[in-house]
Amino acid sequence: MSLLSRRHLMMAATGIVAAAAAPRLAFAQATTAAPTGPFTLPPLPYPVAALEPHIDAKTMEIHHGKHHQAYVSNLNSFAKDNPKLASMPVPEVLGNLGDVPEAIRTGVRNNLGGHANHTMFWEIMGPNGGKPAGEVLAAIDRDLGGMEKFQADFNAAGGRQFGSGWVFVTVSKDGKLAIETRPNQDNPMMDGKRALLGNDVWEHAYYLNYQNRRADYLKAWWNTVNWNKVGERYAAAKAGQLGV
Repeated sequence: MSLLSRRHLMMAATGIVAAAAAPRLAFAQATTAAPTGPFTLPPLPYPVAALEPHIDAKTMEIHHGKHHQAYVSNLNSFAKDNPKLASMPVPEVLGNLGDVPEAIRTGVRNNLGGHANHTMFWEIMGPNGGKPAGEVLAAIDRDLGGMEKFQADFNAAGGRQFGSGWVFVTVSKDGKLAIETRPNQDNPMMDGKRALLGNDVWEHAYYLNYQNRRADYLKAWWNTVNWNKVGERYAAAKAGQLGV
């Protein structure tokens, strides 16, 4: 029995509703409109100009309000024709894409992956981000060779990513860190892993300010990382409570 069939039977038999705090999913045919539905665009936790000069306000405005909004709108369109999927947690769906109907599988992969990636992205940035400390710093020293080597390796991985994609620090259930890249809007949850932090290397993330100078963008981006938030994500990941 497929994942979707099992879930449908369980919900019909027990009437259990998933916890309101869990990330939600639903699917359908994409449109250019911005329909309402269970998915919402998370507000930026800072003004659009807060990350200047490292990321300019116009880029933030377009990236958040246009690109991320498109993923949200598409997901809400998906929900119209597939309401029984609306309560599925994001990690469950992205970790079991083979159980998503083939007709919408690629759309789900792209739009839910993009929604998860960008939700994380806005969360782990901020002005005056500080420096890593505590357990997350110890993990960086242990698994990634210290901050200097970590940042150099992360930037190199982001620079090597061909075309559009992301560079992540993934975190395992036991707290081990690794640098990994993904194409397009793929997310580590698709491989049973979780993203501690990540940088968007799609051109829309940097081209207005940096043009083709991705290496400069990757280097400047570290000035925007909110290490307090990254530390919170690390603790949540170790406790099995990390959302997206």
